[in-house]
Amino acid sequence: MVSVPEPPPTSESVRLGVLLAMVGGALDAYTFVSRGGVFACAQTANVVLLGIEAAHRQWWQALHHVPPILAFVAGVLAAETLKHPRVAHVVRRPTRAALGLEIVVLAGVGLVPVGAPDMLVTVLIAFTASVQITAFRKLVDTAYNSTMTTGNLRTATQSAYEAFVGHDREAARRGRQFTAVIVAFMAGALGGAVLTTTVGVRAVWAAAVLLSCGLALFVHDERMARRKRVAAAPTDGSG
Repeated sequence: MVSVPEPPPTSESVRLGVLLAMVGGALDAYTFVSRGGVFACAQTANVVLLGIEAAHRQWWQALHHVPPILAFVAGVLAAETLKHPRVAHVVRRPTRAALGLEIVVLAGVGLVPVGAPDMLVTVLIAFTASVQITAFRKLVDTAYNSTMTTGNLRTATQSAYEAFVGHDREAARRGRQFTAVIVAFMAGALGGAVLTTTVGVRAVWAAAVLLSCGLALFVHDERMARRKRVAAAPTDGSG
């Protein structure tokens, strides 16, 4: 009898990975279209521009890149704190708490008026992206990133090569999964750009809706697992 492998936990599932990747693409498109052409999810550009402007002694311009970096660091600390044993004992479900925190922050971002400083929104988005990156780092059995696509593209390409040259079935499976995440990121960026152009700053609420769907996945999977346990439990034939 062939054993069926256990599915990954919801936090590492492809379904949730696709949803989170859509959110990552949508958030970068949102800040780029509505908030001065910046990418708030990845901090590489901020670090590079900070160095360039500091080298040119443009200290005031350089300082503008510091708040998003600090917000990103704060998001990492927040996500790690949710997983700390003492906090996790109270929170109980740190990954769901991370999603809930993202939803609350993004709901607030949608209420920020158009005339507010772009830096305020950039900082909040950077914090949200950081929480997501830190809380969700594995796709089934491989590290991935739900708010940036460079590493995912590398993994998908390597997996496709191994599948084609070495006829590796696991590599083929991994390549398909990472390709789905990359396509979802692109779809999120497309949808985010269209919605932001059409709806304006409140388009960010669409990302909050996607994250809410992610929370619903946790609830659904928990209920299905409970039903399986009940169905598999031995029945008492006495009486």
